[in-house]
Amino acid sequence: MASKPENKNYKVIAENRRARFDYAIEDDLEVGIVLTGSEVKSLRLNSANIAESYAAVENGELWLVNSYIAPYEQAMFGHEDRRRRKLLANKRELARMWNETARKGMTLVPLVLYFNHKGVAKMKIGIAKGKKTVDKRETAAKRDWNRQKQRLLKERG
Repeated sequence: MASKPENKNYKVIAENRRARFDYAIEDDLEVGIVLTGSEVKSLRLNSANIAESYAAVENGELWLVNSYIAPYEQAMFGHEDRRRRKLLANKRELARMWNETARKGMTLVPLVLYFNHKGVAKMKIGIAKGKKTVDKRETAAKRDWNRQKQRLLKERG
């Protein structure tokens, strides 16, 4: 049976791996991101960082704060590398995110910035609750045990 051809437009630009360690991700959703031309060109070269950024609902709009997109050298009109960028979500999702962050004390954490199968820049936002130090140790212990278990199974057959 022939395998499905890989989609050449799908491309992960930046991933926040630390988020799953520092936060307990309750839910995630895909949102669009408003970019300028030079930012898109720069993202095509994989020059972005979302590890230190966060999302916030302000005045009925969703914003990405403190994300880094490197300046594009060949652009006539460049962009500010750490500017606030508007995220696009529908009203129902926006109301749910505001409810989660304002009332329940959750945080909006960017997980992945990528180009989808149509070549449009998208971001996956996680609705998360911060982990305590004990929870982080527990996560690390589970991960280490799973690695050790896989190693033992591989050795013993």
